[in-house]
Amino acid sequence: MNLSVAEAVERRRALRVLSPEPLTDEEVFSMAGAARLAPSCNNNQPWNLIAVRGKERLDALKGCLPRGNSWALSSPLVFAVCSQSSDDCELSDRRDYHLFDCGLAIGELLLCATGMGIIAHPIAGYDPKKAKEVLGIPPSHILITLVICGRPGTDDSMLSEKQLLQQRERPPRRPAEENFFADEWGKPLGL
Repeated sequence: MNLSVAEAVERRRALRVLSPEPLTDEEVFSMAGAARLAPSCNNNQPWNLIAVRGKERLDALKGCLPRGNSWALSSPLVFAVCSQSSDDCELSDRRDYHLFDCGLAIGELLLCATGMGIIAHPIAGYDPKKAKEVLGIPPSHILITLVICGRPGTDDSMLSEKQLLQQRERPPRRPAEENFFADEWGKPLGL
């Protein structure tokens, strides 16, 4: 599947029904490579990604998930994304760029995955202390997100009613006038 960037942006969804079928090295390397080429403040590249796909470590990491994320148990790959503020620009007014730059890197990973027909779904619901311990992440680093990856699957039995609805239809976006402005705060851009 070769999609244009615009097509990948339009098609990207945080779907939850995944096949346990392993992803190839080429697919994993393509996603990580897309993140690697993301822009960052002063080219600091503050992201650290751990591709977790070995059964023992993957099972231990999945043990850090709450019941609401049990859909992720079938995933053959999880990227753990971590960073520390001192690895990137620390600017005035709390503008610690490492979180922003890691977000850019994961955005590129998501588009690459979508272009290959792979679901890549970042989550915030996990026990970060336990997950850091499982993965050997230093205490100085923040485990920002886990990106659950896999091919589309068919078994939706692990999904709640709300998750089933989100699986069928893209959840609505906020009205554009609430967060896209022209020239000053509150003046709608007109999207």
